[in-house]
Amino acid sequence: MNEQKLKPVLAYLMHLQDQICERIESLDGEGQFQQDQWQREQGGGGRSRVMKQGKIFEQAGIGFSHVYGEQLPKSATAHRPELEGRDFNACGVSLVFHPNNPHVPTVHMNVRFFIAEKPGEEPVWWFGGGFDLTPFYAVEEDVIYWHQHAKKTLDAVDDTLYSKYKTWCDDYFYLKHRNEARGVGGVFFDDLNDRSFDDAFAVIKAVGDAFCDGYEPIVQKRKDTNYTDQQRQFQLYRRGRYVEFNLVWDRGTLFGLQTGGRTESILMSMPPMVRWEYDWAPEPGSPEAALTEYFLLPKDWANMSPGQGG
Repeated sequence: MNEQKLKPVLAYLMHLQDQICERIESLDGEGQFQQDQWQREQGGGGRSRVMKQGKIFEQAGIGFSHVYGEQLPKSATAHRPELEGRDFNACGVSLVFHPNNPHVPTVHMNVRFFIAEKPGEEPVWWFGGGFDLTPFYAVEEDVIYWHQHAKKTLDAVDDTLYSKYKTWCDDYFYLKHRNEARGVGGVFFDDLNDRSFDDAFAVIKAVGDAFCDGYEPIVQKRKDTNYTDQQRQFQLYRRGRYVEFNLVWDRGTLFGLQTGGRTESILMSMPPMVRWEYDWAPEPGSPEAALTEYFLLPKDWANMSPGQGG
């Protein structure tokens, strides 16, 4: 295990989890995170924190994990076959927040670090991460702000990153079985090791540290918006897409399950309430239709102004 690289990353990730929990508890005003510390029999463990039935958040989960073992699972080696048979260390912070109000978007953020080792060979390490937004009743100015904040965050590290990571996010968070994006995107990256360790570490620190400043202003604007039961039902229906993506396509979920991670912690990203309806379609011209017909289509949001898209 490469302790020199691992120790500062673990310290950062645990501190990040603490910071975000403090910010979100302050934002919610009523809910508090409850911690569940767990150990993995094969090596490692983590601490899962969940807020239930807060004033703003119906459920908010944020987990830190550090697991290690003798062989990387198939979810990790499928796109990196040269790593098959290596020992591994994997650590990260991952969160998903599900608000009560349909006008407040669901949000996801993850930052992670892997080391794969084999006797007699140099360790292979890489970083990954990103954040993405999943609104139900999207507001153009919110989506533009979210992407402009993401671009500003990454530009401070390397002004070539945002465009690449934005496209990667659009491609990754896509439900192929429905030909539909999960949300309005953000940034996503994996296998980051094409620069020095310190420079790559700086990328995930930028993403982690910027998360709350990107999400909180949107929550503050929308948390007191009145909503109807019909809008609540639409929120529950669209949450179904979130569940479908996490269980069918998400590599992080598969990695956790295939490494024998704690199932409750892996699946705490799931919404507490959700619904499906057979062959449902929104009314033409409705806000519900606008979600899929306008907002979920890839756009250069960071370079748009409200109203520019029509």
